[in-house]
Amino acid sequence: MELFYFMVFGALGAVVAALELSKNSKDRINTSPAFNSFKNNYLVVYSLMMAGDWLQGPYVYYLYSTYGFGKGEIGQLFIAGFGSSMLFGTIVGSLADKQGRRRACVTYCITYILSCITKHSPQYKILMIGRVLGGIATSLLFSAFESWLVAEHNKRGFEQQWLSLTFSKAIFLGNGLVAILSGLFGNLLVDSLSLGPVAPFDAAACFLAIGMAIILSSWTENFGDSSENKDLLTQFRGAAVAIASDEKIAVLGAIQSLFEGSMYTFVFLWTPALSPNDEEIPHGFIFATFMLASMLGSSLASRLMARSSPRVESYMQIVFVISSASLLLPIITNLLVPPSKEKGGSISFAGCLQLLGFCTFEACVGIFWPSIMKMRSQYIPEEARSTIMNFFRIPLNIFVCIVLYNVNAFPITVMFGMCSIFLFVASILQRRLMAISDKPKMENWTAMKERDPEAEPLND
Repeated sequence: MELFYFMVFGALGAVVAALELSKNSKDRINTSPAFNSFKNNYLVVYSLMMAGDWLQGPYVYYLYSTYGFGKGEIGQLFIAGFGSSMLFGTIVGSLADKQGRRRACVTYCITYILSCITKHSPQYKILMIGRVLGGIATSLLFSAFESWLVAEHNKRGFEQQWLSLTFSKAIFLGNGLVAILSGLFGNLLVDSLSLGPVAPFDAAACFLAIGMAIILSSWTENFGDSSENKDLLTQFRGAAVAIASDEKIAVLGAIQSLFEGSMYTFVFLWTPALSPNDEEIPHGFIFATFMLASMLGSSLASRLMARSSPRVESYMQIVFVISSASLLLPIITNLLVPPSKEKGGSISFAGCLQLLGFCTFEACVGIFWPSIMKMRSQYIPEEARSTIMNFFRIPLNIFVCIVLYNVNAFPITVMFGMCSIFLFVASILQRRLMAISDKPKMENWTAMKERDPEAEPLND
């Protein structure tokens, strides 16, 4: 493995360690022992859930290919997963609000375990059922757990600012450290121990079962709107009305869809971008490097959210602009650096530059997750939280399905350009969100100023 990869990984690791060790009183939030116990319990469960998800990711395509399926059939299986998430996401989200978020989290574990079991079969129909189950599980993972956390946090009377601490730690561990360890553990099972490509799925099922046991033994139930007279259609209508009537919710949903759509597209594009001529690149090590960059971002986010200024709505504008610029690098390098025509070999100079840009994008992803969670906790009404969050995922899943279906129809530079534009639009919408959220405060200050001419502007 080339020295360059180790240098990037080592530099990122050193920065993350320095950030974590150099936190001072301004970067830390003083909390209570009761909250720390609650937070640690959630972090253990969330890390186990993410381990179950991360263990599978690197080996899904590989497993299907070992069963003899071609690129077209594998693409259909992937589309089935995203399509399932789109079709059933709002239903399971509404059921989580009505029947209970704890119950929905247990359902996630059971559904994903069943999806893992289907990977033992080489039959296309069984694998398709597994993808549908996986899509349902994904919808629950990205809505039910966050909804349970926010409701339980508020029910126990903890301070609102402490919620951002749980969010940032969850991303730092679940989307960073656990992702790296899962990649290494999966590599150990498949390559070192030669247990075959289905082994990571069995390991994932074990982690999910452990997490489910902890949920059943230590979590209490909470609900959104548990009214007996509200059916699913009424809940859908209520969530749609909430989005249409509150511009903050609608803008937040658009921001989330634009960013996550670009992020999932990036997942498909980074490998051909770094090896356009079949250069030999260490995929597992690069994936671990990306996750380390994401940890760097979540560490920065925890510092930013621990302070009253700058606000999340403010700094996220800059984050979206930086992420937009980072995905322009493949286009810029393609124009400025003459492409190599030699097949194979090591990563090119253009590839090295792009890798640095991709690490920057992953750091933005690390900032995005806890920040969007904090904004959702502020703007989305409690009674329909899971339903609305899954409504946000509908345009995302449509977009990803279109990209998957047409992934060979457009040059890679066009795809990156499209993602860059989406991210820039997200920065504009983020500015709009800040303006909308500031409007009531300005109106309150104006009214106060009329009563007291010497009144100071309101601060967060």
